[in-house]
Amino acid sequence: MADVSLEVITLVSVGAHPTSGRARRAEQDARAVELGLHLAGNRLQLLHAGNPYEEALRGYLGMGIPALHVLEQPKGADALPVLVDYLREASVQVVLTGTQAETGEGSGMLPYLLAEALGWPLVVGLAEVETIEGGSAQVLQALPRGQRRRLRVRLPFVASVDNAAPVARQSAFGPARRGQIEVQEVEVVDDILLSESTLQPSRPRPKRLKVIKAKTAADRFRAATAKASGDGGQILRDVTPEAGAEAIFKLLREEGVIR
Repeated sequence: MADVSLEVITLVSVGAHPTSGRARRAEQDARAVELGLHLAGNRLQLLHAGNPYEEALRGYLGMGIPALHVLEQPKGADALPVLVDYLREASVQVVLTGTQAETGEGSGMLPYLLAEALGWPLVVGLAEVETIEGGSAQVLQALPRGQRRRLRVRLPFVASVDNAAPVARQSAFGPARRGQIEVQEVEVVDDILLSESTLQPSRPRPKRLKVIKAKTAADRFRAATAKASGDGGQILRDVTPEAGAEAIFKLLREEGVIR
């Protein structure tokens, strides 16, 4: 149930469809908005640093929020300083973000840098906020394989929301068109790191070699010294370094470690 006295800000960005690349609301940011609506209802504030004329931003207004506040910045500007200044002046208790942007740099570092600059606690992988009372919140943090961990965190705090949070409601066309986009001019700070770097699409992590699991030290020793049951291996003796390197390279390719 929403708490009318709770001040919550959700940071939103422009997403991209994974297949077509078409601009849309970002999936994890939309989940963060959904969680913010559960906490604060219509009092939830939406904040974006960037271009206020991106049509995809109206997808968040279509979730039933009357206004979106935009700190206007050109492409290539550093969003961190203006967000920190805005949040310091706002009487906010909870700041929600997605885990990682779908467009642009997409490093996933913004929640960490925000929490560090503000001096606030950070909750990673927020799945649910159970209670907020006495200047602290009891939350559930998502862990691998569907596990959950209950944490107690003091207010105010920053939390990144991932796919473990409730699915975002659909965006309705009417509220999306009626919602207001409030633009604020801010000082533009160039992102020096981004200007000196080259962006490239991320790639899946390499596949790890099979790890033999054993309960006791004796079992591990036997597994390590046992002769392989397969007949696809080969023993290399008295070969040149080039031949040995080529055999190792071939094995790593077959195991999918490198491509």
